[in-house]
Amino acid sequence: MERKCTNQPFLLLMQTSKAIQERIRDEMSQYKLSITEFSVLEVLFYQGKQTIQQIGNRILISSGSMTYVIDKLEQKGIIKRNDCREDRRVIHITLTAEGKEMMENIMPKYQEMVDSFFGDLTGLEHEEMVNLLNKIIKKVK
Repeated sequence: MERKCTNQPFLLLMQTSKAIQERIRDEMSQYKLSITEFSVLEVLFYQGKQTIQQIGNRILISSGSMTYVIDKLEQKGIIKRNDCREDRRVIHITLTAEGKEMMENIMPKYQEMVDSFFGDLTGLEHEEMVNLLNKIIKKVK
């Protein structure tokens, strides 16, 4: 007797996520960036100055791992740490001029690649996909 796979949506979601991450990883390797480093830069590019904790919360990485990634990006000269004048315990992270220039070069190519992943979806399918994923995430949280 053949068993029916009841977790096919989950498996497809995981396979899709893995495939997308691999494509992004391959693309970012051209810039000598890990996917985590790129994620940090993307947050800073769109959100501006952030604390390490804020960045970690946005990309779902622990503060210990974040410190390591921030150190590597700082060594590359594409981010910098800035003391907070109001609270000396807080350090803000920002892109350097070199980091901004790099991201301005990367982001159009990155956005084009991401758009291509979903390019075959109709507007209705796109909206339905977003709604379904939101429905799932509400159950998980």
